[in-house]
Amino acid sequence: MKMGFNSHKIEWNQFVSQNNGSFLQSWQWGNFQESLFRKIWRIETQGLKGLVVKYDLPLGKNYLYCPRGPIGQSSELQSFLKEVKKIAKQEKSIFLKIEPERDLKLLDHKFRKSSKQIQPSHTVALDLARPEQEILSAMHQKTRYSIRLAQRKGIKIKSGNHDQIDTFLDLLVETAKRNKFHIHSKDYYRKIMDVLEPEGIVKLFLAKYQDRVIAANLVGFFGKTVTYLHGASNYKARQTTASYLLQWHIILQAKELGFKYYDLWGIDNKKWPGVTRFKKGFSSNEIIYPGAFDLVYRPGWYLLYNLARRIL
Repeated sequence: MKMGFNSHKIEWNQFVSQNNGSFLQSWQWGNFQESLFRKIWRIETQGLKGLVVKYDLPLGKNYLYCPRGPIGQSSELQSFLKEVKKIAKQEKSIFLKIEPERDLKLLDHKFRKSSKQIQPSHTVALDLARPEQEILSAMHQKTRYSIRLAQRKGIKIKSGNHDQIDTFLDLLVETAKRNKFHIHSKDYYRKIMDVLEPEGIVKLFLAKYQDRVIAANLVGFFGKTVTYLHGASNYKARQTTASYLLQWHIILQAKELGFKYYDLWGIDNKKWPGVTRFKKGFSSNEIIYPGAFDLVYRPGWYLLYNLARRIL
């Protein structure tokens, strides 16, 4: 874990063990994947469980994916993999990809380390158990200043719903182009609101200035952690520093609701320098996940898959 300015250290093992699993392993996330017409399996062996999703590839091929799982006793991993192998045989899957929350010693189970990661490998998190003033004091000076500036400018924060999703999407497209990061289709985010917002797993927050939405965040609520999934803002209104106050409002609400951690969900200095700088202003508690691992069932097709991925 990397430490920076005045910060409160969160132990990586503590963050993972107390989180009771990522929202990516929740029952509701499985329902969301099904709404995208993906096949899923909820596998549970004695002491270990995991959500597995089938991802289709060209030429009628596919692979299986277990995001931030499986959850439970790593000693039961072999039983879990045995069940997945049955599915892989039935579906003629090329490989199984796992991006675990903690080290499961996957290389000891014939996995190979993969350069293709779907989830962020690094994140930063805040410990919400601390007093409000202590959380604020641990932030970068510029972040604290920006929060206060937005308050002075009269930025108003409110909860959104499905009716405001298009407003969020317009801002998100603009933000993605500006910061050069990939986003899903608009239907993907609409489906998130359709399936997960009624369950309370996902909420939309809006920042308004002079009756106009200038920033918006899509946030996940699951287990003991609130997760900043997607954020968007109007570049022309950047002087209002609304995005900072929006984050602070969500942090305070998460704390009030009794959540233990706030996960800013993905940093990368090379890919997203601006976004990473923004997130690290709230916390220097950097958490590094083990990475992505593939268990290959069909070596020939796996070789072709990787060759195609490098070319395309």
